Amino acid sequence: MNIITRREFLSTAAVAATSSTLIGAASRLQTGNSAGLPDDHDQTWLDSLIFPNPQHITATSEPFVLDERVRILVPPCPSEQDSFLARRLTHELSDRFDRHPRIAPAASVQPGTPSIVMGSLGNPLVRQCCARLNLHPHEQIQSDEGYLLHVEKDIVLISGRDDRGTFYGFQSLRQLLRRAASQVQVPGVDVRDWPDKPFRGIYLYLPGCKNIPFFRRFVRDFMALYKYNTLIMEMGASVRLDTHPEVNAGWTEFVRDCNYSARNYPPHPFHDMEQNSSHQDTADGEILEKDEVASLAQCIAQNHIELIPEIASFTHSYYLLTRYRNFAAVPEHKWPDIYCAAHDDVYPLVFDVYDEYLDLLRPKMVHIGHDELFLPIDISPQCLDTNIGEIHGQDVKRVHDHLASRSVKTALWGDMLLESVRGRGLQKHKAPDGFPYSTPGGMTGEQVERLIPKDCLVFNWFWQEDATVPYGNAKLNEDTLDQMGFQQVYGNFDYTVTNYNTRKQRSTLLGGAPSAWFATNESGFGKELMATFLGCSSILWNGVVPTAGALSARVQLLVPSMRERLSGFTPPSQTETSIVPIEIADHFNSDDNPPLPGVDLRGMKTDALRNGSMSFDLRIVDRMHTIVVGTQGKEPSRLPSAVGGIALNVSPTSLIFLHAAARPASNKESFRIIWDQQDTADLLGWYEVVYEDGFVASIPIRYGVHLLEWDWQQRSAHPGNTSARYCYDADAVVLGTEDHPVTFFAYEWLNPRIGKIIRELRLCGSSGFRGGSSNFDNSWGPVVETNAIMLRALSFVQMRS
Repeated sequence: MNIITRREFLSTAAVAATSSTLIGAASRLQTGNSAGLPDDHDQTWLDSLIFPNPQHITATSEPFVLDERVRILVPPCPSEQDSFLARRLTHELSDRFDRHPRIAPAASVQPGTPSIVMGSLGNPLVRQCCARLNLHPHEQIQSDEGYLLHVEKDIVLISGRDDRGTFYGFQSLRQLLRRAASQVQVPGVDVRDWPDKPFRGIYLYLPGCKNIPFFRRFVRDFMALYKYNTLIMEMGASVRLDTHPEVNAGWTEFVRDCNYSARNYPPHPFHDMEQNSSHQDTADGEILEKDEVASLAQCIAQNHIELIPEIASFTHSYYLLTRYRNFAAVPEHKWPDIYCAAHDDVYPLVFDVYDEYLDLLRPKMVHIGHDELFLPIDISPQCLDTNIGEIHGQDVKRVHDHLASRSVKTALWGDMLLESVRGRGLQKHKAPDGFPYSTPGGMTGEQVERLIPKDCLVFNWFWQEDATVPYGNAKLNEDTLDQMGFQQVYGNFDYTVTNYNTRKQRSTLLGGAPSAWFATNESGFGKELMATFLGCSSILWNGVVPTAGALSARVQLLVPSMRERLSGFTPPSQTETSIVPIEIADHFNSDDNPPLPGVDLRGMKTDALRNGSMSFDLRIVDRMHTIVVGTQGKEPSRLPSAVGGIALNVSPTSLIFLHAAARPASNKESFRIIWDQQDTADLLGWYEVVYEDGFVASIPIRYGVHLLEWDWQQRSAHPGNTSARYCYDADAVVLGTEDHPVTFFAYEWLNPRIGKIIRELRLCGSSGFRGGSSNFDNSWGPVVETNAIMLRALSFVQMRS
């Protein structure tokens, strides 16, 4: 049996059913009449309004218009929740729509006065509105965290089954707010909604200092907005430890050694054998102060999200052992990753660290790790001739009991509890240099029954049905955990789950949590995890598994608003009135069929195009309409490697490129190159912006970040499609027809030197680029496939006069 890791599971997971949904078809979701609803009350349009899709949504009548008459009503003595939501709504309306309704205490709701009322049935205004509208939340909402949302001409009512339900109704209201001509409206709808599963989490790393603002936005404007209620956050030694400052210092040295030697795994392991993943990008390898982390915990709690810190012990314990090699199970490693749990002297260190985190965060539950036990037991001087399953179980119980003494529950990864996942008995291996060694299999059923407390929550990352891998018998794994008496959640969760309608009926399955196994930042989360996070949100909230194509289309439609919320930045194209096309026809070098197999640009739109606030000139000159440059990959390209001299002579606020790739490329997981995360997305080329003073700014063009292939829409809808792909930093623009889809991507680049004239532009293709390896190692991958960048049009946002 091969050594199995959670990351390998992510790479080998079985794939979801396919989809025939096109983003072109989804474009009709953004249309509507003056009442905010299509004439035929199209259910597809209704289903597009809120994500995850509500359990029930129907149209009412006219929309609610946010004008100067609107009041946000609270009782004369509002609860803390009532006041909090009212303030949050004023912030949302002010920041996004320049609307400023007053918060007004009121004893009753006056008919004919446009009012917004939010609260549980403890709010007397909510009770009054429910009685007038003949709504019955406790009868119509089937579980905790559910809500009613009713909108008509003069009232927006949110009635939550509980405070969390009210909060999630508020998140749906945030999504419903929209501009319609000169108005800001809420469509007339009636929503009844509740979650399918009680545990809806995301696993991520503690953010570094510079990414704290993003983290706060991610919690407020993604997790809360899309109705997640749990955050599992890996801590390591990334918080100032008063009892053991040497642990912080050792962790910092460990991080530098990994990153500065360009490694995903620590250098110089004993016989170059496999160790645990390093996770050196937790908190960007930094040490945060306690008040910073306490403030993050407060932000998480304010958004009705439970924080479960992961404080790994036994395995993944690099951070504990950097200055305590005497406790290491294999001290021959340069950086030991597993402590010897038979060594009693290690526990004062372990519990000191746990207690500091418990005192700081006051969690109800802690995730203790305990996965991926790659201990070479037959060479370890600390663990020779010892039953490692016994030691593992004793350590779990010891840590569990310490947490229980502090009234804290325990969660752990479940792989070591199952012989069906880890194998039975010793697992034989050979190190890269041929050195033979053995690692432990799973604990026996008798050991689990005797040693592992049944109130531990088990994170099941081996939930995927896959006959090609040893752990792929998902039903057996889940049944065994049930028979052992554990509750479980799907860890490393993903929208590719199969047979979910049946499996979700298991009473011990509480929910799931997708994982981010790399630094917490917008660039990584944006480029590769939005589909996973949104797909899992849908599954856990409404119980529906989205198909890959449908998810691709939905995510791409949501990208502009997600990007604006998560970046905290509104692009100039959304605020300025003058967007001017730039003449680039003199440099066109391709017609409908550039010299690349499979590229067919027939039937594209011509002349002027307006896409939202953006405008482009799509003229054709002598059958030529596109600038194409080649990406020199494995095979030689017949295309030019660069096209320069594209005259601009403008001083823009931003430039907007309408471009596409000729072929699919790769956007690998960020943990493939921890020390150089940006290069996990294939670099196809770059733009060079040449200013009047000769300064040159380079704008990278990365696959999945700035563009996708021209036939992305068609590939997404293909019956063989197995994964949801989207482009985070650019908006999809449909240029083709329904019969022959062509999609280009509008990428807006903010000019860092506003006021300086840009003289010209160059488009350059990369040569011999190598991104991340597909293996779990410290290597670069192979040279990318030959490709091309196709620039169809260019516009600029004019600087204000």
